[in-house]
Amino acid sequence: MLQSFENASKFNKEFVDTSLKSFASVSKSAQAIAVETTEYTKKSFEAGTAALEKVLSAGSLEKALEIQTDYARKSYEGFVAEATKLGELYADLAKEAYTPFESVIAKSK
Repeated sequence: MLQSFENASKFNKEFVDTSLKSFASVSKSAQAIAVETTEYTKKSFEAGTAALEKVLSAGSLEKALEIQTDYARKSYEGFVAEATKLGELYADLAKEAYTPFESVIAKSK
């Protein structure tokens, strides 16, 4: 009976240690996601502002439409690239959060 309590205590200690490691990795990944999102938002805002200034200073309607079309194309490409990058960061976050628990799960089987 004492042996089973010791085993349970050991398992609980391993689980808590593993949880703390997982939390640290999730924190680090979440911070990377926040930084990436902030940088993208800043770049997007600056690009939008620059495009608006160009459109307002365009001499003709055709030139304004050309500038707007170019801005829309670049914005879409940038969004797709950023969405891909964020998807990879979220996938890495999930892997890093799960990795510490693999050894605990393997021991419990």
